[in-house]
Amino acid sequence: MSSSLKEVSDFIKLQFKTKEFIALHEPVFIGNERKYVLDAIDSTYVSSVGAYVNRFEEMMTDITGAKYAVATVNGTSALHMSLIVSDVKKGDEVLTQSLTFIATCNAINYCNAKPTFIDVDSDTLGMSPLSLRIFLENNAIMRSDGFAYNRVTNSRIKACIPMHTFGFPCRIDELRDVCELWNIVLIEDAAESLGSYYKGLHTGNFGRIAAFSFNGNKTVTCGGGGAIVTNDKSMAQLAKHLTTQAKVQHPWAFIHDQIGYNYRMPNINAALACAQLEQLNKFVEDKRVLATLYKNAFLGLGISMLCEIPEARANYWLNGLILKDRQEQQEFLEYLNHNGIMARPSWELMHRLEMFQNCARGDLRNSEWIAERLINIPSGVRLSGIQKNCAANRN
Repeated sequence: MSSSLKEVSDFIKLQFKTKEFIALHEPVFIGNERKYVLDAIDSTYVSSVGAYVNRFEEMMTDITGAKYAVATVNGTSALHMSLIVSDVKKGDEVLTQSLTFIATCNAINYCNAKPTFIDVDSDTLGMSPLSLRIFLENNAIMRSDGFAYNRVTNSRIKACIPMHTFGFPCRIDELRDVCELWNIVLIEDAAESLGSYYKGLHTGNFGRIAAFSFNGNKTVTCGGGGAIVTNDKSMAQLAKHLTTQAKVQHPWAFIHDQIGYNYRMPNINAALACAQLEQLNKFVEDKRVLATLYKNAFLGLGISMLCEIPEARANYWLNGLILKDRQEQQEFLEYLNHNGIMARPSWELMHRLEMFQNCARGDLRNSEWIAERLINIPSGVRLSGIQKNCAANRN
């Protein structure tokens, strides 16, 4: 057993100052959450229409710098709608990561399209621009209709969905350049990266469209909830129309002009989201402080941590330790979880799941290397730290 296990365990417990089980990422409600939710209840607008939904969309454009935002019921629906408005059709291929949460691939399959797996960079855990370029050069061809096609499957390669994994921005500008060369729509899976920046721009501004999540374990949450952001007016308008059941505006008649979806965020969730968004900067700062404390403490133990690359400013949604091999990974997972600290490996690689085993893929050596070594450790906002910072600001 690794000699550093107890040191890591003790240091994590010291940061969270509790004898209770330490979750990976718990929500923190210390602002206007109760006030806004009660206000939504008093207004009786608790479904998909209400002032807080509009306010949430405005706050998302203010925070991300994108021109348009569309509230959705969760991050998966935001991904699905992003694919639909990007014209992904049955039989198309969508390039994505094998190292990702299954929602990415599920959304692709909702469109009756198929994921094709590209490797990640080991320092960002996001899609590798070099691996993307090599895969396309070796496997794709541009046809007279202006689209890229897979030479082997003859399927159109319509879109690419890289992920800002655990809130760490990938080299999204380089991925954008490759996609533009091959006329492939770039969709950012920014589900985990609210509050993260790359080269001074908030994630979600590099592709044609992006999806965010507000699930219960995210940096800010509204229980469920998601958002689409884009700088393309036509995409935003279509997304908003389709997420409201494609209902045509009319004083009383129910007219729908195409197949739509019940994907709008309820106003009561949006009320919670607005209160959480007000505290985003405080939450991210506390998480970045925690990441620095972890890094400095574990460096002396010979344990590597996942860190932002120089061009990025990450929200450190989940901190990741990179251990020496699978045996050490399993030792850490067993010890920490049995000692009151939640720790987990990365998701099972998508190409290893039964429903995706036959999907096209490139060389995934980095993804497989990471999957055998990475664990996530508690990364939530430390309530005592936030309260201390708030008191200092009042003084």
